[in-house]
Amino acid sequence: MSKLQKKSGYLIAPAPGNPRLTRAVTGTDHLGQQTEIAVVEERPLTIYLNRQEIVTAMTIGDYPGYLALGFLKNQGMLLPDDVVTRVDYDEEVETVVVRTEIETSHEEKLQKKTRTSGCAVGTVFGDMMAGLENVSLPATPVKTSWLYALAHEINRTPSLYLEAGAIHGTVLCHQDRPLVYMEDVGRHNAVDKIAGWMLSERVEAADKILYTTGRLTSEMVIKTAMMGIPVLASRSGFTAWGVEIARQVGLTLIGRMRGQRFVCLAGEERLLRDVDPKAMPEEERKHRRKSAQ
Repeated sequence: MSKLQKKSGYLIAPAPGNPRLTRAVTGTDHLGQQTEIAVVEERPLTIYLNRQEIVTAMTIGDYPGYLALGFLKNQGMLLPDDVVTRVDYDEEVETVVVRTEIETSHEEKLQKKTRTSGCAVGTVFGDMMAGLENVSLPATPVKTSWLYALAHEINRTPSLYLEAGAIHGTVLCHQDRPLVYMEDVGRHNAVDKIAGWMLSERVEAADKILYTTGRLTSEMVIKTAMMGIPVLASRSGFTAWGVEIARQVGLTLIGRMRGQRFVCLAGEERLLRDVDPKAMPEEERKHRRKSAQ
């Protein structure tokens, strides 16, 4: 089997054909001619922790339960010893309530806040930084052949990103196999959905890789580290603070993954260079993903 062939399909894959996630909009093009394109839907989702309203996030609206669980976990508001008893979603009022066995110590921390669909700094960033103090990431080796295989497979997967743009994707991977591919208007939402799925399914993080279409910012690095995933990779570039935090917590940070090329700015010691990059195919122009709009 070729290094670039997948072993099996996704456990969760994008659904670009879902009519609830996009809308056809008519406009005019550069020649003044009428054209119709698909644009991504955007709707609010209010998250409660027990009786406390925590945040309203703008999202495409799929997997609200995973998004709520992952958001609360990544913000340090759900701890390992907190027992989640129910996750209730009310589609009519666009609200999800995460209920725990015992009321947590975090309900009183937040006044109502709203996260925009853009790439603004997320809420309670200070709490996330404090949570890094106890993070210890495993020294799991990563073969460069896995990275090439993942990029090859993910970039050819039908997605909202390729269909409509204006969206970010995040993929949970094991070795050279992409497992769960989530998309959303905010890259942080896509990561939170992954975290929520892992929490719900009790999936181990130590041997996983997280691949994202977005920039490798400080918050993306923090969320990945808080999830216990030792490797974060992207086609996009880095921020200086993202690199600094990755080096601080010992996370392998890989960016600018395009064709035969990538750059590792933190955690180089995990990389096992088991394949000659020149033996890997260059990326065909038709598969080069456009930048999110």
